[in-house]
Amino acid sequence: MENWDYIISNGICFDGSGALPQPQDIAVKDGRIVEMSDQLPVARADKVIDAKGQWVLPGLLDIHTHYDLELEIAPGLPESVRHGTTTVVMSNCSLGLAYGAQRRNGDDPIISCFARVENMPKHVLEQAADKVYWNNSAEYLEHLSTCPKGPNVVPMIPHSMLRIEVMGLTDSVSRHPTSEELSQMQALLEKGMKEGYAGFSTDALPFHFLANDPNRRKQIPTQFAKYDEIKALTSIVREHDRVWQATPPKDSPIATLKTFFLTSGRFHKKPLKTTVVAALDVYANRNIIRLGKTLARLMNSSFVNGRFHLQALAAPFKIWSDGMYSPLSEEIDELRELIELDMEDKQARLALLNDADFIARFRKMWMKGKTGFGLARLKRRLRLEDYALRRDMSEMQIESCPVRSWEGQSFQDIYDLYRAGKLDQSDQDFPKYSSLFQGIEDEADFVLAMLRAFDNDIFWSTISANRDPKMIKDLLMNPLLLPGFNDSGAHLTNMAFYDCNLRALKIADEDGEAGVAYMVKRLTKDAADVFGIDAGLLAPGRRADITVIDPLNLRNYQAEKNVSRIHRKEFGHDQLVNRSNGVVSHVLINGELAWDKDHFPTGYGEKPMGQLLLANESAAA
Repeated sequence: MENWDYIISNGICFDGSGALPQPQDIAVKDGRIVEMSDQLPVARADKVIDAKGQWVLPGLLDIHTHYDLELEIAPGLPESVRHGTTTVVMSNCSLGLAYGAQRRNGDDPIISCFARVENMPKHVLEQAADKVYWNNSAEYLEHLSTCPKGPNVVPMIPHSMLRIEVMGLTDSVSRHPTSEELSQMQALLEKGMKEGYAGFSTDALPFHFLANDPNRRKQIPTQFAKYDEIKALTSIVREHDRVWQATPPKDSPIATLKTFFLTSGRFHKKPLKTTVVAALDVYANRNIIRLGKTLARLMNSSFVNGRFHLQALAAPFKIWSDGMYSPLSEEIDELRELIELDMEDKQARLALLNDADFIARFRKMWMKGKTGFGLARLKRRLRLEDYALRRDMSEMQIESCPVRSWEGQSFQDIYDLYRAGKLDQSDQDFPKYSSLFQGIEDEADFVLAMLRAFDNDIFWSTISANRDPKMIKDLLMNPLLLPGFNDSGAHLTNMAFYDCNLRALKIADEDGEAGVAYMVKRLTKDAADVFGIDAGLLAPGRRADITVIDPLNLRNYQAEKNVSRIHRKEFGHDQLVNRSNGVVSHVLINGELAWDKDHFPTGYGEKPMGQLLLANESAAA
């Protein structure tokens, strides 16, 4: 008998079906699980992984990533794999590389679309865009099948890029498509579905803007699509039983309801698999999560007969900001004026911060609802505000700053020092900035002074949603929702949710083995079933994507204390990352060892390990 490549022995096996765990040995050969039994002869294996006392799970899925670009620069995608993720779904929120770089007529769509929506520096995006050599969806799949990726990748057809492909960038944000152009989009989407793309992604959040002139003040192309265009395109997705990934038109409840009724099988003959960003308990507006849960119940009811999955985040929604550069700032007109300027253009920002008209508008925005009487004050007191950023200085924690003693304190703490006349004594580094902290009348003036003094060198954080651990657990365990919305690969210095699969398992472990079995199924088989791919189960004949977790270290893991900002030499830029060392002991992808006791094997990311997973392969499997 031939030797097996690996045996994972003595493990506590959660197979992904939702069943309670069983002691199982797992034998792996040529990328597949070949045998599972409560006792296999370790002598038959070339390598043995002793998983005594550890959980052995199907490789975890991350259903909401923007890894399309990082895959071209650092294809091992190490920040996800180290946390046990073996499959990533890409091309979310209408953005991706299915049609190449699309550099035509002086436009650079990858840079313009990704830079602000996903908060990625232009020089990092240029590195990725310069590597793109394909020009259509079929060639992109060929590229994905051969690039030296770490995890398995699942691409979708992105709506913004589809519009650009047919209409060109400027026209795609200036007018509606002609009937001929809509037919061309339908034909390209039909082609993508036949090629095996897992779905189609759109976006309707009104604060997603382009980053290049002359369209810097326009939203990304998908935002300009009317209901009839979305309906025509999603009908193709429905016919192929693929996934529509979407975001709601935030400022219009009626448009949200009308749009998401497209999931209905009762009104459209066949349900449309729909996954939506996101089920977040926004602190500034307590009604949002109630509306989201109501929407999920309605769309999955027998009356509507939909297949509707809001994505839930397994963490407090903590956002870090470089100056005012963060996704939260895009919602507010005055803050958006600052961040629509290129990050490198410090002089332009300083000129705006000193402009009398801007100062007046900024002050009015910052103080809205904080003084006097009126609807704005009432909405603030009732936590029914329009924006996720609360504009509360006590919630703005300074992570790093040129005045070092301020680190770890809030904006409010420093403002209190100013009002007490003690700011000059606060730190030996402060005097060089003291001239900028004169004549401050209120907190709006103080925030402006902080931005003039430090620009993007002040790095601060706030938790805008998911502050209540009980609510996080309620959302994660809700069978109508789906764990996800990690945004991995985007917002390089704004978010660190690469470990959210582990956070979800830790939360589920509060309910014992039954809770863990349920969450494993949600992070593996359930996610794979929604996207129609061959993944998510441990069974003979299945691809050997396997994650081994130490449950004791998971229970002791403190995620919020393990976020750090590091310099990624591949990017030439910083990134917020997690370090869950000791929690995930081993990761196998396609039968190869991808993570081994807190390190990657030699040569990781230099040759293909994961596979390109296509939706039309699931039926054959």
